[in-house]
Amino acid sequence: MKEPNPSIRSNGIKNYFKKMPLVDEDQELVLVLSGLWTMAMSQPNDKELPSLGIFECMASLINKGINNKSWLQKNQNIYIPYYAAHIIGSYTMNNVEFAMKALDCGVLVPLLELLKGQMTWVEQRVAIRAIGHLASYEKTFKGVAIYEEEIVKLAMKLASTCLEVVYKEFVGVKGLNMRLKYHCDLLTRGVGGLEMENSKAEEWASQLQCWSLHLLNCFAIKERCLNLICEQNFLKELSEMWGGLANDTSPGGVGLIRVLCYNKDGRRCIAESNDVIKNLCNLSRSSDDWQYMGTDCLLLLLADSGTRYKVLEVASMCLVDLIELRTLGGRSNVGNTITRTLLADFKQRKVKIKNIGVQQVLEEIWGLKVDRKKREQNMSDEKLEEKRVMVSLMKQQGNNSFWLRKIEEAMMKYSEALDLCPLRFRKERIVLYSNRAQCKLLLGEANDAISDTTKALSLSSPTNSHAKSLWRRSQAYDMKGLAKESLMDCIMFVNCCFKMNSSSSSSMKKNMRIPYYAVRMINKQMESTWLFKNAQLKACDGVSEKLNQPHDEPQVTQKEKINVRATRILLQKKGFIEGLSSISEEPQLIEKGEISKTKLEIIDRDSKKYVFTQTV
Repeated sequence: MKEPNPSIRSNGIKNYFKKMPLVDEDQELVLVLSGLWTMAMSQPNDKELPSLGIFECMASLINKGINNKSWLQKNQNIYIPYYAAHIIGSYTMNNVEFAMKALDCGVLVPLLELLKGQMTWVEQRVAIRAIGHLASYEKTFKGVAIYEEEIVKLAMKLASTCLEVVYKEFVGVKGLNMRLKYHCDLLTRGVGGLEMENSKAEEWASQLQCWSLHLLNCFAIKERCLNLICEQNFLKELSEMWGGLANDTSPGGVGLIRVLCYNKDGRRCIAESNDVIKNLCNLSRSSDDWQYMGTDCLLLLLADSGTRYKVLEVASMCLVDLIELRTLGGRSNVGNTITRTLLADFKQRKVKIKNIGVQQVLEEIWGLKVDRKKREQNMSDEKLEEKRVMVSLMKQQGNNSFWLRKIEEAMMKYSEALDLCPLRFRKERIVLYSNRAQCKLLLGEANDAISDTTKALSLSSPTNSHAKSLWRRSQAYDMKGLAKESLMDCIMFVNCCFKMNSSSSSSMKKNMRIPYYAVRMINKQMESTWLFKNAQLKACDGVSEKLNQPHDEPQVTQKEKINVRATRILLQKKGFIEGLSSISEEPQLIEKGEISKTKLEIIDRDSKKYVFTQTV
């Protein structure tokens, strides 16, 4: 590589690539591969190495690692298939010319062997990344599609099982010396201990799942293998997959579901799954970055006459709370789009809607967005101001009732004020909806609280920016056991707190703290939404089964029995709240600036309980 003469340099590199797979004893081979990977990552568009045979060389090295186990165990050759697949993926990531060349050089078959699990999940991760790049270009898709059914089945299996595999083979391994050393080295690059290993394993597992979904997307967009992808059990699992806090740039399963919703057969299959529709509804009423995708899916299903009445009952109960949205996911007039979709053929074919609840919802939308809007269009300024004063008085009456602990009376006052308040007074209506939601929380009416807080957040500008409503909805989702939605709202609540304090004096900024109740909620939900939570539960179930089987020698210690039992109790009692650190105990918990979903860290714990104490 350091040869100054271009001709000698090119010939030397080309000859080295040809000889590299033939060498059996070379202790420095892995260093060469590591260096090539660094170059591929830093200079992915440099044509020199791809033109000199690097793809043929990498394909041969992967084949050698798979077929020659004795060679693989020598020196540090165990690392070579990983680096070889990674190099292929790095060069083909954004360059269709390199992708075409790689495919011509025969990289697909050895990558497929890695994808099948010929080695471990670590190699599967880089293999599916590389194949995903090859499948994403029009010019190379046909070459990949030769194996489409096999690839789709493998990608579906990986997406469904990879988290369990990574937990079982790495994260859940109790004896650290039992972990594969080369896995630890690759994960941490030789820096960091157990915490770093587990953190990187979580990140890589999330990437493995998300890259599997990306590969499936490549086929779904072209309407290939939809009969496989639209299998009901897989669709249900798909609707529950998300990138997690470790990989917040990926939409997870909802991205693929949205692609399927653009296809008639895809919509038909999705509409048949109540679980998928409910998960889409939860997403569309959350502060998740991919909220707009959940809304898109529901609107596509409602716009299709073949699926409309299959999903209308569930979807309408959710979308009614979003009809006053202005912007979402870069789109404008979202609320009007939702309104038009829900009210399509409402007057003409009312007989088709047999569910009384759905009829009431649609009549409510018509009354708010059509009748009431018309009545208020020509209202004079004097009349508007008169209504504003009356609404303010009614709100104050509601507040007084609330502080006297007359919760139902307060809720009625807020409802009366909402009926009177003109639609254009968005700020006043935000407060009224949010206050009524607090009353419903205290009465244990979680569903109604979610509805009111969502309406408040839809009215806020920007969307999902009213702090109190975020916190209240986080509590309501917690009451329903929807940990992910609760976590997202709570993180956004903390974010809003920082934004509200950003204009404060410098002395106040130094003393900014996360409210202790938010710390507790975040810590609780982060544990509940841990990427490996389900895998951990399966492992606990496996331990429990072993405990019930007779055996001569004790295979599980008493401490392990207690841990298993405690875990199962925590799962059964959804309302159980773990103690979390208060801000007074952790004065250095938060640095200056805005908090982000991916950088939030909660440390230390105590055993205090919390109650709903947020002020109306």
